[in-house]
Amino acid sequence: MTWTVASFTALLETEFPPRWAEPWDRVGLVVGRPEQPVTRVLAVVDVLPSTVAEALDTGADMIIAHHPLLLSGVSSVAATTYQGRIIHDLIGNGVALYVAHTNADVAEPGVSDALADALGLLDTRPLRATEEGCGFGRIGRLPAPLTLGEFAHLAAASLPVANWGVRVSGDPARPVSTVAVCGGSGDEFIPDAVAADVDVYLTGDLKHHRVADLRASGGPALVDAGHYATERPWLTPLAAWLRTATGLETIVSDTTTDPFGFHACATLDPVA
Repeated sequence: MTWTVASFTALLETEFPPRWAEPWDRVGLVVGRPEQPVTRVLAVVDVLPSTVAEALDTGADMIIAHHPLLLSGVSSVAATTYQGRIIHDLIGNGVALYVAHTNADVAEPGVSDALADALGLLDTRPLRATEEGCGFGRIGRLPAPLTLGEFAHLAAASLPVANWGVRVSGDPARPVSTVAVCGGSGDEFIPDAVAADVDVYLTGDLKHHRVADLRASGGPALVDAGHYATERPWLTPLAAWLRTATGLETIVSDTTTDPFGFHACATLDPVA
């Protein structure tokens, strides 16, 4: 079968229907002529100059991204911003761009399934169910109980976390068996993790006051592994599915797009 942007988009939308996306989200085909052939695919978290350069270097003619390039409304795509320059580079080099964001978050399998699998969770179910799809986040159990400290080290070893590791709120000796996870920015789902009575909730972008309130009032331990690190695992099963479904070469990006590049301590030099 010869794949085109139109047929490839149709396949993606059977797995990640745009109607599953949040109302504020911007998903679907961003750049590309429907009749344009697709022969090689690059899967990325973020559409940035570095990942576009990777697509050109690898000869990809389709990028599948998790984060939208144009999330806010625009009235111009002039090459005076990095987004405008990317649009021009993609069109000029015949590279299509497709985004699956919150519709991939709620899909089964989706972003949080890949995160749960990376941590070895069993018997998973949604953290917050939706009317369509499966729901945001996942709840599961560890194969064997761990302490919170051991679980934090498991997360740091299993995920592409930033070089400062993971942030943890809770007693390191606390037993951990049931785990909730959510890929990306999952601060809003803390109440769901509390209601589910899990031992620990792992996500990214946790906010100071919400964490402080929970620690003072009781509830699950919290682990912040970072936004990028909790979404990046999804690219591997996504690429595997596409290879099986299309027979096309599908490459998982080697480019780390976590915007935090190093950390510094008061008595140590910056760690690159």
